[in-house]
Amino acid sequence: MNPEKDFAPLTPNIVRALNDKLYEKRKVAALEIEKLVRESVAQNNAVQIKHVIQTLSQEFALSQHPHSRKGGLIGLAACSIALGKDSGLYLKELIEPVLTCFNDADSRLRYYACEALYNIVKVARGAVLPHFNVLFDGLSKLAADPDPNVKSGSELLDRLLKDIVTESNKFDLVGFIPLLRERIYSNNQYARQFIISWILVLESVPDINLLDYLPEILDGLFQILGDNGKEIRKMCEVVLGEFLKEIKKNPSSVKFAEMANILVIHCQTTDDLIQLTAMCWMREFIQLAGRVMLPYSSGILTAVLPCLAYDDRKKSIKEVANVCNQSLMKLVTPEDDEPDEPKPVVQRQAEANPDSSMARPEGSASGGPDSSCDSINVFTPASADRAPVTLDLDGIVQVLNCHLSDTAIGMMTRIAVLKWLYHLYIKTPRKMFRHTDSLFPILLQTLSDESDEVILKDLEVLAEIASSPAGQTEDPGSPDGPDLRISHPELQVPTPGRAGLLNTPGTKGLECSPSTPTMNSYFYKFMINLLQRFSSERKLLEARGPFIIRQLCLLLNAENIFHSMADILLREEDLKFASTMVHTLNTILLTSTELFQLRNQLKDLKTLESQNLFCCLYRSWCHNPVTTVSLCFLTQNYRHAYDLIQKFGDLEVTVDFLTEVDKLVQLIECPIFTYLRLQLLDVRNHPYLIKALYGLLMLLPQSSAFQLLSHRLQCVPNPELLQTQDSLQPAPQSQEADTPSIDYAELLQHFEKVQNQHLEVRHQRSGRGDHLERRVVL
Repeated sequence: MNPEKDFAPLTPNIVRALNDKLYEKRKVAALEIEKLVRESVAQNNAVQIKHVIQTLSQEFALSQHPHSRKGGLIGLAACSIALGKDSGLYLKELIEPVLTCFNDADSRLRYYACEALYNIVKVARGAVLPHFNVLFDGLSKLAADPDPNVKSGSELLDRLLKDIVTESNKFDLVGFIPLLRERIYSNNQYARQFIISWILVLESVPDINLLDYLPEILDGLFQILGDNGKEIRKMCEVVLGEFLKEIKKNPSSVKFAEMANILVIHCQTTDDLIQLTAMCWMREFIQLAGRVMLPYSSGILTAVLPCLAYDDRKKSIKEVANVCNQSLMKLVTPEDDEPDEPKPVVQRQAEANPDSSMARPEGSASGGPDSSCDSINVFTPASADRAPVTLDLDGIVQVLNCHLSDTAIGMMTRIAVLKWLYHLYIKTPRKMFRHTDSLFPILLQTLSDESDEVILKDLEVLAEIASSPAGQTEDPGSPDGPDLRISHPELQVPTPGRAGLLNTPGTKGLECSPSTPTMNSYFYKFMINLLQRFSSERKLLEARGPFIIRQLCLLLNAENIFHSMADILLREEDLKFASTMVHTLNTILLTSTELFQLRNQLKDLKTLESQNLFCCLYRSWCHNPVTTVSLCFLTQNYRHAYDLIQKFGDLEVTVDFLTEVDKLVQLIECPIFTYLRLQLLDVRNHPYLIKALYGLLMLLPQSSAFQLLSHRLQCVPNPELLQTQDSLQPAPQSQEADTPSIDYAELLQHFEKVQNQHLEVRHQRSGRGDHLERRVVL
């Protein structure tokens, strides 16, 4: 510093003392400056005051010499003390040089800068608030200072500034938020602690409504929540907890929509604390905001669904995610199925509803930060109750499809996905059926899942698709029932030779098409695809086929299931599969408790519908001779059963054939055929039953089944009455005489035709060297 330079009104002694390396001498100079400034204040000499401050700032505080800078800092503090309440007039000139020294490389000088600024702020109090941002910026840097003394000094200054903000009602929150939003992303743990402490203070001030600006800092808060320091994480938890309490108290003023995406992102993090906290916030948002959250459903589901498969190590997250999932599902209502495109006049008349004004163009907002879905449009509703929200069904279905297609996803997640699909088909069927073609393959694929519970939920979805009125794309047809083949011209059933099947007029179409009006055009497609899947995946048929079919019979109409499958199998080109499938269906029909009613319907054949069903089943059951006989036993067509067994002598008897006869004998001993065994007591009225059973006995080799059936027939009373002659007095009419509408001769011809086809196929395989089926020589 130039010793000859004029620093008036500072005396040479003051200047010399300010530049001294000893603190005590600089302190003496500061007292002289304080005295000088007080005199200027008394004289109201503002020019001299400004000149003193400018000199201390430019020539000392911003000097290149370290001792001069220290002198300048203590001198500026002395000026502030002397100015007292008038220091607010000169704060900009006082504060700026001190803040510059916060960046000094000398830690001692940074400490003196903290001390000087403390004195300046202490005197000015509320007058420093217009300069709060620069003060906060400087303090945030010192919070991470490596020197403990500097850090200690900055903490004192920080507490003073917090006291001033808390006491004042003139804090400029709007001007401060951009700086807070910038600083909140600091990675330094001390800077983070500093930020969190300030947010806590501002949140506690009644006159400061930080909740309005929460969307701008919420992401940064969740970032800080992942800090490695336990203390910082705890502080951040407290801050987020306070915000959540305030949200619950004042939900009407919360900008839920602007924070939805932030929560979705942090619900997918790998940090357990962040994920749990974000999920808890999401739960509260869904419950408080209601339908306002619907446009973000796809993003929420992307975050929530995987959590449902967590194990006990993340039990808390799983439980909260489950509540989120259930709450979100409840928000979807039938009003979300309102049409968003012009409809035909007839449909508009059928669906006219004065409350349908809530309909909005679908896709105006989509579901979340999922990369597979469109980005969502953030909006701030004027009212959570009347917010014009739109369910982004396309985004939701895409997310559900992705999760269901992911083989690595957990069982509980897959179940939740299927529950969502079922719920959407119930609440928004018209919109959902636009996605059915894309969902259908994966729903069929899910039938191979390892979990029975997943398969059950999958079948519920498929059953709803097959039975929902919204899926009816064709004219329902006549009162007799829809001929579903109209919707599938490529699947038409060959009709030659069927004219004689039923002799009663007016039954066209009933013999091969389901007649229950609740079935739609997807039902037949479902049956076709299900059988195709069984055909291509035989392990699925063996392991889960009966289970799947039984459950479908509970969910849908059992008669429709068997009617349609028999209809489809009638034209199956793979005769071996047709035989296997018929055997499976027959076993289910005869043994499953779910089909008790259908068995009773077939048992007597008293109605035209039951006769139609029998004829339809019979034609397909012909793919397997033994199952055909069992069907005749079930329907009490004993004479026809006997006629069929007579034809067995012309068939190629294989090991598999005899095995099936063996199983039929075992089945006759089961409770299902109790009525048949009791009918053996009435030899006179059921002669062909006994003859049919003896026919089976003659087919069997000397095996355990032979012994079982033989012992049963030995219990028949009066064996000599087995002889039947046309000249004998006619017995009371039996079951077979009560069904004149069935042409049994035509059925027998069909049986022979089908067996010839099977024989031809076996011979073709045998000609290619396929000897898997060995003929048995009796």
